[in-house]
Order: sequence, then C-alpha cells, then structure tokens
Amino acid sequence: MKVTAITPLVLGTAWRDLVFLRVDTDEGLVGYGEARPLNKTQAVLGYLNEAAPRYLVGRDPFDTEALVHDVMNGDFGRPGEIAMTALALMEIACWDIKGKALNQPVYNLLGGKVRNRIKLYANGWYRTERIAENFAECARAAVAKGYRALKFDPFGGSFFDFSLAEKRLSIELVAAVREAVGDDVELLIEMHGRFTPAGAIEMARELVAFKPSWFEEPVPPENLEALRRAYEGMAPLGVPVATGERIHTPCDAQPLFALGAVDVLQTDITHFGGIANTKKIMAEADFHYIRGAPHNVGGPVSLAAALHLNACTPNVMIQENFNDFDVPYVMAAAAGLPPIEDDGCVALPGGPGLGITVDEAIIAAHPAQGAHFDLFKTDWQKREKR
Repeated sequence: MKVTAITPLVLGTAWRDLVFLRVDTDEGLVGYGEARPLNKTQAVLGYLNEAAPRYLVGRDPFDTEALVHDVMNGDFGRPGEIAMTALALMEIACWDIKGKALNQPVYNLLGGKVRNRIKLYANGWYRTERIAENFAECARAAVAKGYRALKFDPFGGSFFDFSLAEKRLSIELVAAVREAVGDDVELLIEMHGRFTPAGAIEMARELVAFKPSWFEEPVPPENLEALRRAYEGMAPLGVPVATGERIHTPCDAQPLFALGAVDVLQTDITHFGGIANTKKIMAEADFHYIRGAPHNVGGPVSLAAALHLNACTPNVMIQENFNDFDVPYVMAAAAGLPPIEDDGCVALPGGPGLGITVDEAIIAAHPAQGAHFDLFKTDWQKREKR
C-alpha cells in the first residue's frame, strides 16, 4: 500500500481553526488526522505542503516510525510546534489507515486496552462574564451533561501582575464553582502560565481550600527552572502540578523529568508528533510515577486519537474535551465518538481505525473565520471572534 495524496481541510469557528488532513492510498483506504494549530494555521498548512511530498506521499502508511524519524531529523533544523503539529496530522491519519486495513481499533495496535471506560473532563464550559453567579450556572450545566471534572482558568487576562481586586475576583469564581457543584466534582485549576513562581505559590495557597485536583501550568513553559521554584512552593500544599502541553519533542521533555517538577504530564498528541511519540513519553513518565492527562484543544478526530491513547496507556487517568461546549457542527464533522455518560466517562472508541466518519461537506460549509485566540485579552473566556 502507498500514500497517493494528502488533502488539508480547514473547519473554522469563532475562536479556533481545526485542520483536518485526508490521506489517500492506492488501495482506496482513506485516513484522517486533525489538529488545532495554535494561531498558526497557515504556517502548518505551508509546512504540510513541503513535508508531505517529501516524507509521506509514495510511502507505505504502515511505516509510521520511519515517518516520525524522518520528519524530526530530515530537515536538519530542530523540529518545533509547527513541524510537530504537521507530523501529528500525518501520523494520526496513517494510524487510522492501519486500523482500517487490519479491521482493528487503533488501541489494539498499540498494546490493547488497559481499561474499559475513559474519564473525561470538561473545558470551554464557562463562556460567560466573569461573575460568580454566571460561572456557577455554567458549572451546573456542565455537570448536568454528565461531567464529573471541570477545568477552568478564573484569572482573566492578567499576566504576572495581578491587582488585589483581580485576585479577589479569581478566588470568588473558584469558590462559586465549588459551591455550585459540591465536593464530588473535581475542579482543575488552569493557570495558563500567567504567574511568576512567587505569584503561583501565593495563588495556590489561596485556592487550596477549594480542594482542586491540580494546578496547571503555573508559570510560562520556557523556563523550567522557574517551574521548579514554583513546584517547590506548591508541592507542600498537597495538590498535584500539571504541565507539558507546550513541550513538543521527547528530548525537550527530559529536563522536566530530571527536575521532578511535574505530577501530571499533559502532552498534546497533536503538537507532539502524533500517537506513538505520545505513547512513548507517557511510558517514560510512568517510570517516574507521573500520571498522564493528555491535553486536547482539538476537534473530534484529535479527541478520537486521544481516546485510543487513553485506552491502552496505563498511567493516563483522564482526558480533556472542549467539543461538547462548542458549536454543534464541530462534532458533526466527524461522527462516531462515544457519548459521555452520567458518571463522566465514555466507552472505548470503536473501530476500525479511529472509529470516526468524517463529513467533508460539513467542513467545507464552515471555512476558517480568521480566528486569533489571545488568552491575555479581557473576556477571552467568551471565545468570541476578535
């Protein structure tokens, strides 16, 4: 079997572009990958135009190890976010083809299942004014959908410098959500790299009373020494620290393990070169007794890929999902994902391949809207077009 063509397709929403990649073969099998480039849609498309003819078209889609090795090394320059996102699109699509060719779900090709159900947490559920009553109402609505874990960033658009009023409001929002959902729903506090080490420690001390299940990305990702300083002050509070979504290669993850400054690794399949790279880094994390919670801000195909990873990876404990809180056509663009149930879990994805059916007509009907999502602007949480 040989890859004969690739076709990028872009589905647009007010706050994100989702790039789907169709990969065709000479045996008629078609696979799909998908990712949300982080405000870099055209850059990823441009790299795909160069990389796919060089590394994928004309080759056997079963040879994903060679694909990953060649993309990461064949350009000589160090691979970063753009190259690793494009690689993930190609690699995920190839796994979809492999599963279809063998009539097996992808997780069976990666070692088989280690669990029968996968826990999800909700994100993007608080698209409202930063008012305590509004956040509480949105939290109750998310729980009513079945979610038993909610992630949110209560900190507005601030970066490093927080006024006393801003700090108070952030704490009030967390308090309101906790009161609204009770003690049996997990709260995951997203910090989006907004804090200095001292600021992160201060805020964590204020919020620990609300029993969060983790604090995520307390400081910007470039400076792991700063993360170590933040971790040393936060760890005594007894709340895990989660990070890793903005680390894009296995080599760049090594200092994170060496510092011992992470409890939950949040590698994003779609920005880390695909399923196999993520499976490998999660295995390494397991040897350090680090739990996994793959980041996913993508659509239904990238969620399907993440669910297959969850199904076969022992230390992965929970999976992020935005799609139940976005416009309905996002989920309609790729049918077949298992629905969330009342306990906040989904069944394993079906097969063969990723177990989804992409509707290219829906994608074509919703082109890119020129979205630029800036987490450091006022009211970013509304996820409206700017």
